[in-house]
Amino acid sequence: MACDKGFSCTYMLLEPKDVGFFDLIHILFSNNLERRRFVDSSEETEDDFERRWLIFLSIVVQKLLQFVAKPMATIGWGIEMCLNLISSNQSLVGLILDFLRGKVIIPEKDSRMFLSFIGHLDKRVELDKSIKHGDGRYNAALSMMASKISYENRFYIRTTVQENWKMEFLGSYDFWNDYQEKATTQAFMLRDRSDDHDTIVVAFRGTEPFDADAWCSDFDISWYQLERVGRIHGGFMKALGLQKNVGWPKPEEVKQDDSRPDLAYYAIRDMLKKLLLENAKAKFILTGHSLGGALAILFPAVLTFHKGKDSDLLLERLEGVYTFGQPRVGDKDFGQYMEKKMIEHKIKYYRFVYSNDMVPRLPYDDKALMFKHFGTCLYYNRKYEVQVVPEEPNKNYFSPKGVIPMTVNAFGELIRSFTIPDRFGPDYKEGPLFKMFRLMGLVMPGAAAHCPQDYVNATRLGSSHVFVPPKRYLCN
Repeated sequence: MACDKGFSCTYMLLEPKDVGFFDLIHILFSNNLERRRFVDSSEETEDDFERRWLIFLSIVVQKLLQFVAKPMATIGWGIEMCLNLISSNQSLVGLILDFLRGKVIIPEKDSRMFLSFIGHLDKRVELDKSIKHGDGRYNAALSMMASKISYENRFYIRTTVQENWKMEFLGSYDFWNDYQEKATTQAFMLRDRSDDHDTIVVAFRGTEPFDADAWCSDFDISWYQLERVGRIHGGFMKALGLQKNVGWPKPEEVKQDDSRPDLAYYAIRDMLKKLLLENAKAKFILTGHSLGGALAILFPAVLTFHKGKDSDLLLERLEGVYTFGQPRVGDKDFGQYMEKKMIEHKIKYYRFVYSNDMVPRLPYDDKALMFKHFGTCLYYNRKYEVQVVPEEPNKNYFSPKGVIPMTVNAFGELIRSFTIPDRFGPDYKEGPLFKMFRLMGLVMPGAAAHCPQDYVNATRLGSSHVFVPPKRYLCN
């Protein structure tokens, strides 16, 4: 867990691989962090029991995820294969009939027809043709659809971008996580170009349901405090390209390692620079759903660390950041730092939150974790009515007072899943798999609300007046 001490003034890093059972238990009864092998901290002690309890939980969850990583992946593969078998053969009945005829169509995982589990929750691929460039909703609607298809394989993404959207597919990439020592960060790029605009879209993939490594990034409450910047979530920084021994070195100091994939931040930065220099009018937007949203907003943050003409070029051409169901990424100081930088570089930042989605309410905004949201929060209720607010209601999700209202709301969403196509048309029809998720919402309100379906609906059905001019808030 080597750390360049010049990179971060204070830090707290967790490493589940180094944990032992008794060592883990001791953290609940001892404030001595220096003696814990799985904690590397600039502070020798931690007197707050609540923080030690959260460290304990974070390590336990990550350890469990590492233990079940292969079974999770196998179960996920099985579920996705079954869903694609059914869809490839038209229906469950069609699959049975094709089996009896000996003509079963076996889907290939890397084909342009193969859908992920998340893709099966919402199979829409077409953009809303009524939302054209110049409409305030255009970038948001395009960003959400890009975020949605980022969960798919590169052949599916390329086909959708080129054939359905009639745009340029620039590439789909797997990036290296130096701490997990795997290529666990994914993103793709497209170009939306016509006579009146040239926009590059970078879409980061969010957390896949059966990807233990991505869940580990979410549950890793490691943090780094940067001088004059603030405290930033360590798991998300690692996913974006933080390096073990050197932190965030300047791009010209990064050594190319041909034995592994590139780091997300540095590779995307280089690609954007080349593309933007081709056209003085070209701009780009960053987007992502869930974990992808966290990476999208951290990308310009790292750009501000690396002062120079290349960073200035990218910040000048960054038209906006659109995130959907994004978790908190830093503390109040970081939020204030980013607010200042966004205003300085005239960057629009819209953070979409649908109803009781639980992910934007994590990690907790409390005295133990001290995470804070910032930026323009567009909050959509069950009717897809939008409000610009400083913070989504029930900001920490788990609240005894919120259980009954959230359950009632989840029941309303379940009812709406049967009636919404009658009101808005067949494009809004929800399939049986997603209706099952709606049922889950009665037990865990906010789980179904995190799925891309409602965010796609929000960008299409919500009002466009909230996009111009943007309001900026830092949550108290």
